[in-house]
Amino acid sequence: MKEFLNFINGEYVKSASGKTFDNRNPVDNSVIGKVHEAGRPEVDAAVAAARAALEGDWGRMSVVERCKLLDALAIGINDRFDDFLQAEIADTGKPNHLASHVDIPRGAANFQIFIDTIKSVSTESFNMRTPDGKTALSYGVRVPRGVIAVVCPWNLPLLLMTWKVGPALACGNTVVVKPSEETPATATLLGEVMNAVGMPKGVYNVVHGFGPDSAGEFLTRHPGVNGITFTGETRTGEAIMKAAAEGIRPVSMELGGKNAAVVFADCDFQVAVDTVTRSCFENAGQVCLGTERVYVERPIFDRFVAALKGKAEAMTPGLPFDPATKIGPVISKEHQAKVLGYYKKAAEEGATVVTGGGMPDMPAALKDGCWVQPTIWTGLPETASVITEEIFGPCCHIAPFDSEQEVLAKVNKNRYGLATAIFTQDIGRANRMAQGIHVGLAWINSWFLRDLRTSFGGSKQSGIGREGGVHSLEFYTDLRNVMVKF
Repeated sequence: MKEFLNFINGEYVKSASGKTFDNRNPVDNSVIGKVHEAGRPEVDAAVAAARAALEGDWGRMSVVERCKLLDALAIGINDRFDDFLQAEIADTGKPNHLASHVDIPRGAANFQIFIDTIKSVSTESFNMRTPDGKTALSYGVRVPRGVIAVVCPWNLPLLLMTWKVGPALACGNTVVVKPSEETPATATLLGEVMNAVGMPKGVYNVVHGFGPDSAGEFLTRHPGVNGITFTGETRTGEAIMKAAAEGIRPVSMELGGKNAAVVFADCDFQVAVDTVTRSCFENAGQVCLGTERVYVERPIFDRFVAALKGKAEAMTPGLPFDPATKIGPVISKEHQAKVLGYYKKAAEEGATVVTGGGMPDMPAALKDGCWVQPTIWTGLPETASVITEEIFGPCCHIAPFDSEQEVLAKVNKNRYGLATAIFTQDIGRANRMAQGIHVGLAWINSWFLRDLRTSFGGSKQSGIGREGGVHSLEFYTDLRNVMVKF
């Protein structure tokens, strides 16, 4: 039985309370490890270690020296690619083809991109004449914000954790990471690589646990934390914002979404079908940027529904390393119950179930796993629960539309505003829609295509702040003005 310990000041630490909780494999719901739950003493120690590192060797390093360590860290992750892959798949149950092509490579790449960013970023400088006839030079410098609390989700554990830890460390901060209680493995494993490359103690710390009255609450309320970055559901984000208000500490958050795809009749039909298949069902629908609402122009509506149905029914569930597996389980029995609850609610509200709507028939060894069917509905009004509320499962509702104005109004009516995907060959229409839909990210004839130098984040109840490239520096640094009179 594996043990997942807290990582504090360069050492693996058991919980003083002796509290542990199970880490389960969602493929068959088996217990694969015991996780040591951090209490106040462990969180206090982690924050103290992070503060000491800021005031020690790490705080005195040049940008070039920091970047050398981060480059070694990226190489270290790739050198242990198989270890990270096994850990990620055991925690999430996702297919090997997905984790090996997205999660682990992007986890390493997140350090590389911010090495390049921090080396080339500029600020501002101005010359002015002073009232007494002398000269003053005013210039900006970026300084680390301090100790950053990084609260991570379970859907892309390594990728989304390093998306925050990468810029935080590149900017000279130190971090205390609270991984999801569902996926403790890769954040814990990264501590070994930190030590192997010579990262100073206290720069990277990990505390395990839950939210209320556990590591999450203790960390986000800790007065020694200077900023909090979080990816997860909006309700948790609201609680973290309230905690951050004590001490007036900044937050950066990517929160829930109820993302829409808009498919016009003039689209490249096969591109649209293939891309919407990915956006609805990849990672069992557990992607913040995924699609749960699909709007299709009426002339191709029936054809599109039939084509997406065929794609959904071809998504074979199974073991992660089986090449035939196209879709994995959802993360936990609790989340399985949530998703299936929405499936039931859709039927109760009058949906036409095009395909799915329940659990797949799995072999005996996998029956206890957290499986749900890829599911498509039609026929619901815009007020239905499965159209207004985030489900975070492999499902979508498809509705027809007749005009740009009609579909734009429907898409924007939702309280979330994270991402959208638009399919049309009319470049003017594509740009009108992209600028008219209230989201942080808009894709045209594509989905999940990212240049890591560009801004990332949500609008409305989908988040606050932007990360990516130089935009990350707005959160991970303080901009200080220096005025020199001479």
